[in-house]
Amino acid sequence: MARADERPRKACCLVSEVLEEAGLDWKKARQLRKQVLEGVILLCQWQLDRMRQTEAEKPRPKRGRKVTVE
Repeated sequence: MARADERPRKACCLVSEVLEEAGLDWKKARQLRKQVLEGVILLCQWQLDRMRQTEAEKPRPKRGRKVTVE
């Protein structure tokens, strides 16, 4: 929070300070963001591959069994 005797600080400077206090620099934060995004992409590609496999197999629709009730 800016004091009365200080000029208001820019948001980007505040973010930099928070990252520094947390022990992260911009390079590390960018690297982590990239790893997370690559992980999401990998997960989506895996899910699409699974969907394609099930479409290729085209399983028969399951029919209900007839049962008699007394």
